[in-house]
Amino acid sequence: MKCVFLLLGLTLACFIDISTSSDAALETVSKHGKLSVNGVDLVDENGDKVQLKGMSLFWDVWMPQYYNKESVVAIHDACHSNVVRIAATATTDLDGGYIQTPDAILEHVYAVADAAIEADIYAIIDWHDHAADTHLNYSIDFFDTVSKKYAGVPNILYETFNEPTQEDWSTVLKPYHEAVIKAIRANEPDGIIILGTPTWSQEVDKAANDPITGQTNIMYTLHFYAGTHKQWLRDTASGALQKGIPIFVTEYGTVNADATAPVDEAESRKWWDWLDENNISYANWAISDKDEGASVLKPNTTADQVCQESSLTESGKLVVAQNSK
Repeated sequence: MKCVFLLLGLTLACFIDISTSSDAALETVSKHGKLSVNGVDLVDENGDKVQLKGMSLFWDVWMPQYYNKESVVAIHDACHSNVVRIAATATTDLDGGYIQTPDAILEHVYAVADAAIEADIYAIIDWHDHAADTHLNYSIDFFDTVSKKYAGVPNILYETFNEPTQEDWSTVLKPYHEAVIKAIRANEPDGIIILGTPTWSQEVDKAANDPITGQTNIMYTLHFYAGTHKQWLRDTASGALQKGIPIFVTEYGTVNADATAPVDEAESRKWWDWLDENNISYANWAISDKDEGASVLKPNTTADQVCQESSLTESGKLVVAQNSK
């Protein structure tokens, strides 16, 4: 608190500034506890609205150097985040993933999730796949394994399908999600589960027209890249909210949808204003030193340098400033 003195005419006035910081780094698990969904809002254990703001890691098979405690501490402290997203690779053509080497992927997941618990922040365990409907048995095995390990831990959220492409919502994606939800709920009866939507997780309206029923604490994924996705997608998402669909932006970028520059600061700010007005949580893509516009980090940044001022790209500087507001 601070006392501010103002000269008003001939009167000396004193008032107390009781505003609080919205720096996401201060909005930790020890403050908010286990999360749940109330209507379209994410709320804390007291029923108060809460917003998660943070960073998504890159595909773990391609950026394993950031899947460690050093990165997670920096994501909290220097990136001003209260959530980290774990992009657990399902499979890739050349470098594999959980389907090929499950133990290696689980090692990455556990390293970050355990570090997030120690750092007092939330973590989203994401099945990072574009064809998860064709890998259902592997998805179920993965989520059964991780939800057993973290059952009852308030820090952990689950994301069942990163980015579907052209799969139909009602006949393909909805049944897929229902099967994976069942596997998670066998171990974790009330944790937050976030569900990918059609067309690279943009068509939340399709889910709003045919939502999953009989479940609590589920949300629907919205992804955007500010240089490509503009007011039309915000309008689509607003329509879904009006139909009662809770949304979580588990991935967004300040650049184009192909991750290339330039940074679209004006459109990014429009998105952030809309997200904040609607109490929607968001995680930026990505903690990566790949030489592309969406990367937060400059090439050759080490884990202990994550989000240091000298390591940040143009996009990274903008995102970190937003997280600290």
